[in-house]
Amino acid sequence: MREPPLRAPPAHHPGHRHRRRRRSPHLRRSGHQRLGRPDPGRRQAAGRGAAHVVKDVDGTVHTRYERTYAGLPVLGGDLVVHTAKSGKTEGVTKANKATIKVASLTPKLTPAKAEKQAVSAAKTLGSAKSTADGARKVIWAGSGTPVLAYETVVGGLQDDGTPNQLHVITDAATGKKLFEYQGIENATGTGKTLYSGSVSLTTTLSGSTYQLTDASRGGHSTYNLAHKTSGKGTLFTDADNVWGTGAASSSTTDQTAAADAAYGAQETWDFYKSTFGRSGIKNNGVGAYSRVHYGSQYVNAFWDDSCFCMTYGDGSGNNHPLTALDVAGHEMSHGVTSNTAGLNYSGESGGLNEATSDIFGTGVEFFANNASDKGDYLIGEKIDINGDGTPLRYMDKPSKDGGSADYWSSSVGNLDVHYSSGVANHFFYLLSEGSGAKTINGVSYNSPTSNGSTVTGIGRDKALQIWYKALTTYFTSTTNYKSARTGTLSAASALYGSTSAEYKAVAAAWSAVNVS
Repeated sequence: MREPPLRAPPAHHPGHRHRRRRRSPHLRRSGHQRLGRPDPGRRQAAGRGAAHVVKDVDGTVHTRYERTYAGLPVLGGDLVVHTAKSGKTEGVTKANKATIKVASLTPKLTPAKAEKQAVSAAKTLGSAKSTADGARKVIWAGSGTPVLAYETVVGGLQDDGTPNQLHVITDAATGKKLFEYQGIENATGTGKTLYSGSVSLTTTLSGSTYQLTDASRGGHSTYNLAHKTSGKGTLFTDADNVWGTGAASSSTTDQTAAADAAYGAQETWDFYKSTFGRSGIKNNGVGAYSRVHYGSQYVNAFWDDSCFCMTYGDGSGNNHPLTALDVAGHEMSHGVTSNTAGLNYSGESGGLNEATSDIFGTGVEFFANNASDKGDYLIGEKIDINGDGTPLRYMDKPSKDGGSADYWSSSVGNLDVHYSSGVANHFFYLLSEGSGAKTINGVSYNSPTSNGSTVTGIGRDKALQIWYKALTTYFTSTTNYKSARTGTLSAASALYGSTSAEYKAVAAAWSAVNVS
């Protein structure tokens, strides 16, 4: 018998160390053409190697070169030669117009000293676990008179978990730091997702390769498990910053599931930040990571505290990944619960744990305002886990799924937590939208009450604030439904006052699901 989906299983995947990537040296031609004058009295000359060529419609060719001097790379010595269709040189654009020459190629500073200074500079800038694997001799021509220098690339991680690739240029004679720049850059890519259409994704440019790492959201990264069930997997990379095809695929290299997962993490981060001022799952500015293509035909998704990561299976046939937006919001909200109230995952507290993920997952879906996946009070409606187009759960009338409870009873705590969650899901719907028949974003709802009362909703935004306030300040690991009523009333009182319409609506909504 298949386990209930969208669950938070026991933690079992330890995190892995991030492996540092270093920018590859620029490729050059083996033969160097002379450019400019050689250093007087020496047999050294500046050379050039074609790195990139662009041809205009009229036949004009623009050839970009990176120079060398005595076999050393010249940083800041790049230039572009403009050649007419006839072959005549029309001009040269130089990064530095100075003659590329230095008085001596013998450094006074040792490579080890330059490396040590570069690592210290990285730590001063706020880079954690900084390491370097050597310093290379270069000619620095980025500004002023060219000098012999060392370039050290410092790797490891930045404080927010983003990969580090700090390039530090040190004068080989004086030891003075001449320049530094971060090789990891944010970029805006396009995700062609399966469930949310074409979306913008924040990615990282490392050298000439894009990584599915979002440095603006705590360094969240998306990895490919390729049907394995352990380890971190391989970071998704791409050449053109367009991720996925928008179609389902059983290929283990498919980027579409990764695009959905990255988008879900992005929207979940923004939802918590914008709605509650919460910076990441732990509220410490550090992003989790996501793994896709878990196992084979795994019809589930889960949050794991031990690796601080999200994991998605590929579903039936390995071509229907569980990476829909509300699923992402649901699973990562388990992490928020774990780092706030810590609701025990059994009995009534377990039902409240699951409901919290459904509530915030729904909040994420409405927040994203995505035309391909409009906000609704249905859970998992996109993933077709039942095979008949029906959603996994219904918040307006939970019993429509065949197992969830609409109202509290003394036996609710004996149900599977995915079914006992129905009481809190129903409460949240009633508090947000009220009872009776209505249509929201094209979906029809008809929410009943246990006592025949009519409940008037206060709106989803206020309902979310009350639930979050209760979760983070009044719920504990053993909170049950009776305590949840008390906690949410306390939250409503703190936010809106004990005589407010919001406070009265919370009481009415709990009574409507038989929690009094």
